[in-house]
Amino acid sequence: MAGPLAHLKVLDLSRILAGPWAGQVFADFGAEVIKVERPERGDDTRHWGPPFLKDEQGCDTSDAAYYLSANRGKKSVTVDIATDEGQALIKQMAARSDILLENYKVDGLKKYGLDYESIKIINPGVIYCSITGFGQTGPYKNRAGYDAMIQGMGGLMSITGVPEGQPGAGPQKAGVAVADLMTGMYAVSSVLAAVVYRQHTGIGQHIDLALLDTQVAWLANQAQNYLTSGKSPERQGTGHPNIVPYQAVPSEDGYFMLAVGNDDQFKRFCHIAGVEQLALNPAYATNSARVMAREELVPQIEAATRRHESVWWLEKLSDAQVPCGPINTLEETFADPQVQARGMVVEQEHPEAGKVKTVRNPVIFSESALDYTQAPPVLGEHTDEVLAEMLGKSVEQIEQLRKKNIV
Repeated sequence: MAGPLAHLKVLDLSRILAGPWAGQVFADFGAEVIKVERPERGDDTRHWGPPFLKDEQGCDTSDAAYYLSANRGKKSVTVDIATDEGQALIKQMAARSDILLENYKVDGLKKYGLDYESIKIINPGVIYCSITGFGQTGPYKNRAGYDAMIQGMGGLMSITGVPEGQPGAGPQKAGVAVADLMTGMYAVSSVLAAVVYRQHTGIGQHIDLALLDTQVAWLANQAQNYLTSGKSPERQGTGHPNIVPYQAVPSEDGYFMLAVGNDDQFKRFCHIAGVEQLALNPAYATNSARVMAREELVPQIEAATRRHESVWWLEKLSDAQVPCGPINTLEETFADPQVQARGMVVEQEHPEAGKVKTVRNPVIFSESALDYTQAPPVLGEHTDEVLAEMLGKSVEQIEQLRKKNIV
């Protein structure tokens, strides 16, 4: 058995991103994750392309890259939960599972008898994690929630983007669905906390996770800045609300990221940049002073950084231990020797593509190495296997279910 969670079985009824992301982490950590999908259609993200995975002949398969990003390591089972027999199959699987993940609307599974109260009757120890846009309570509980709107409602877009008065000013969302992804990560940590609780008490529980709650929670220092000052933070572009200079700066041939974290680093930067007078000026000598003088200081720093190419700055500043870095495209990111040395891309056997590449989980365990043998599954790839091995169904019984379009 590989991975520290090899003793756990997860029934994943979720789709799109937040729930599947959590399920993928569980799979990476060794849990057996059974992904339940609609017959014929499957998870919506299978169709969210292009780009689509190519088969061995170079033709598009039916699976989009989006789907591949969040479903590695799982077993795909197709079940029509709108049917009585389909519901019975899900209940049988739930009775044999430690964890159930779902992201239907509030009470969306109740009509199928698959809500927490119903599942708890057949499996009192189940840890049932519900992910919704707005949670199980509150005036918005019945609304659908999607990442982009949650980034807006939850305050993130108000602090992301070019400041007012500058070219291109306006709010921006993050380049990936961070509200979904962070909710998925909170799902993992909360479920594992509930697993520990169950080990001590024998009691399972229902976890209520909302995208909006998550977005508000991980505003982190920006939220605390508001709660402490009573003033809403404003967009700073690539700048930091509490540190200066800490932002993308122009060079002779592009941009690079400058991340001065303390006053000594600022002095070393000024020496390399040939602007020692800035470090000696009491108006800029401390970080607090630099934050207050941001508007007059940053243009002087940018005038200095424009004198040399990015590669010059990255070499000189790195040698002086002044934090900095390139602003890479994804092609440059995956070509970076550090990223390659860390083995951030893993390759797995795939029944249609031959091989498929995915980004590995960033966690490295010293004692329980992770196993990336299972590629993101094709739709229904493991239906027969799971029904036979987990539920004890015979070949004839499975064939009857297929003939009736239950699976």
